[in-house]
Amino acid sequence: MSPRVLVDATAVPADRGALGRYVDGLVAALGGARDGGEIDLAIVCQRSEKERYTRLAPGAHVVAGPAAITHRQSRLAWEQSTLPHVAAQVGADVLHVPYPSMPDRPGVPTVVTVHDLGFFTDPDLHDEERASYLRSATRRAVRRAARMIVPSQATRDDLVEVLDAVPSRIDVAYHGVDPAVFHPPEPAEAAALRSRLGLHGEPYVAYLGALQPRKNVAALVEGWAMAAAEQAEPSTLVLAGGRTLAAEVDKAVAAVPAQLRVVRPGYLAPADLPAYLGGALVVAIPSRGEGFGLPVLEAMSCGAPVLTTRRTSLPEVGGDAVDYTEPEADGIAEGLRRLFGDPERRRRLAEAGRARAAQFTWEASAEAHVASYRRALES
Repeated sequence: MSPRVLVDATAVPADRGALGRYVDGLVAALGGARDGGEIDLAIVCQRSEKERYTRLAPGAHVVAGPAAITHRQSRLAWEQSTLPHVAAQVGADVLHVPYPSMPDRPGVPTVVTVHDLGFFTDPDLHDEERASYLRSATRRAVRRAARMIVPSQATRDDLVEVLDAVPSRIDVAYHGVDPAVFHPPEPAEAAALRSRLGLHGEPYVAYLGALQPRKNVAALVEGWAMAAAEQAEPSTLVLAGGRTLAAEVDKAVAAVPAQLRVVRPGYLAPADLPAYLGGALVVAIPSRGEGFGLPVLEAMSCGAPVLTTRRTSLPEVGGDAVDYTEPEADGIAEGLRRLFGDPERRRRLAEAGRARAAQFTWEASAEAHVASYRRALES
């Protein structure tokens, strides 16, 4: 008999950031595992998301949470008091919480996804209130979860080193990318997106992600400004993502010379991401640390040349199919100069990136998750 697995999707943000794209991709692939008889899938989500998850995983049992859990503190209280009852009501054999927080008394074996340990290893790069909560939640998950899923070997190593987690209770499940969604855009699609961003045909360097200190966006702005000032036709820098703790980014943008241009469109709709990433001259994500680095993989799948760093998990994703830089502004400037001046290098990286991205599938990720669910039951 297939075990019933309840996936808690209630913390997925409406903007479909990296967490949302992880849960969406995983749930859709788990729906396939359900059809294959490997698991019996149930999902609990925000009320506004019920139709979406029903569409992503046809045949899964989808439960809508109460309206109040749109607020973070209410959701956390609901997670402790009511999520275990939901698990019991749907007859779950295993609960999967795809982020570090979990109920203290879940009632069934619980699998927790720990995305990264940056709030332990680089606390100065995080909001202290949020980092304090994540540290507490992760410590609790290490003690209480039946299994922990991590998206990279780097995160697994950090869990063992920083929190003395038991290695045999940790399962690595890389994220995936759907090539039907993230693929090189048609020229007309890329042109339409450039027009909506007000670029009108000029080349641009793309960044995708939160504007947080750990993402190193201020150094990207400084490095790009140095490199772009030397271009005959300067590229525009486009910073797509939320404004969390963006004061240092604001300061860096304010120092950009007047002849150069920075565009900040905020969050882009998921449907716009292939055209945005695939239409860029370079996608630059010089992060100081990632649990996985989903935008790097998505950019590779869209045929974009990518510049990133060798920090934490990023080499596991990029391999030899991306260019690397040190995270300081001078290094970023040098990396961008190399790519600006070498169209053949950009073409080779685009080809290599697509080939490597094809190795990361949500189906393979779902298989690794299902294996973890079964280990949780056996424990």
